[in-house]
Amino acid sequence: MKYHEPRLISLTNAFVVTALYVIFFITGVLIISPGALHHFYTILFLLASAVILFVCSFLVFRYTLEKFIYSKIRLVYKTIHNIKTKKGNAKPPRIDLQFLEHVNQEVEEWQHEQSREIEQLRMLEQYRREFIGNVSHEMKTPLFHIQGYILTLLDGGLDDPAINREYLQRTEKNIERLIRIVEDLDEIAQLESGQIKLNVTRFDILALTREVIELLEMKALKKEIGMGIARQEKPVFVEGDKEKIRQVLTNLIENSIRYGNVKGRTKVSFFDMDEHILTEVTDNGIGIEPGELSRVFERFYRTHRGRSAFAKGKGLGLAIVKHILEAHQQTINVRSTPGVGTTFGFTLKKSKVY
Repeated sequence: MKYHEPRLISLTNAFVVTALYVIFFITGVLIISPGALHHFYTILFLLASAVILFVCSFLVFRYTLEKFIYSKIRLVYKTIHNIKTKKGNAKPPRIDLQFLEHVNQEVEEWQHEQSREIEQLRMLEQYRREFIGNVSHEMKTPLFHIQGYILTLLDGGLDDPAINREYLQRTEKNIERLIRIVEDLDEIAQLESGQIKLNVTRFDILALTREVIELLEMKALKKEIGMGIARQEKPVFVEGDKEKIRQVLTNLIENSIRYGNVKGRTKVSFFDMDEHILTEVTDNGIGIEPGELSRVFERFYRTHRGRSAFAKGKGLGLAIVKHILEAHQQTINVRSTPGVGTTFGFTLKKSKVY
């Protein structure tokens, strides 16, 4: 049996002290004067002194527990409770049979919460370092190129018709790359903060996909990649911001071309999911390792398995895609097998027929 209440603990301790006193008293009397134990006054004295000792012991133990031990425990309990509830006016808990168990439970829960928060802070710190490093890397490359071209022109190249125009054009391309990085970061920040308002309309995502494929046809032809749509004759009407979804499709299909194999294929498929339409973009490219799938939507993240060697992008496309779909209160997922291919799938609300 567990004793948690001060009163029960005090009673138990007082009983033990009194019992020991009675044992020692009887033992002493038997040693000193065995016959005195049969006298009425000896028994009366023993009972009276035992009762007085029991009461005094109980009061002493009770006072000690409540004033010097449980008061401290209540303070710890109250402090932890206030931290957890973010309030400063919580009343001290009432001591009952389960008081210490409540305190122990609160301490363990508080410890687990603090451990989780510390782990989250460590992950955020790691993400912050990676993000700053990636931004620095993405900015540094075009800046160094611009610096090199300008220094060459200042060192006499400006007067050489054979290189001055070419170097100025290269400088312009690197400046455009920097501008696109800044614009993409600004767009992500606005999407995260909810500053961008969606222009939700009813549109045919099948027709929109055909437009995007036609726009990216030249890029696909350079790698001899075939692009097509799974057999779908009827229009597929959805609700969303058409231009933002155009951006989503462009990024996904462009990625399938960039990381696809030469003479490969990109296919777009549509599936009716009751209240939603699932759109999947599938390629038969290099694929993604299982351990990296959860990170492909992070800003500037590129998978280790060969993608960095092929990629000339900024690593922001999938992050923008994810935020656009989250702004639509929809989801995007990815499945992939290294060496076989990758499929990105996202949902949109199906438009009502009218």
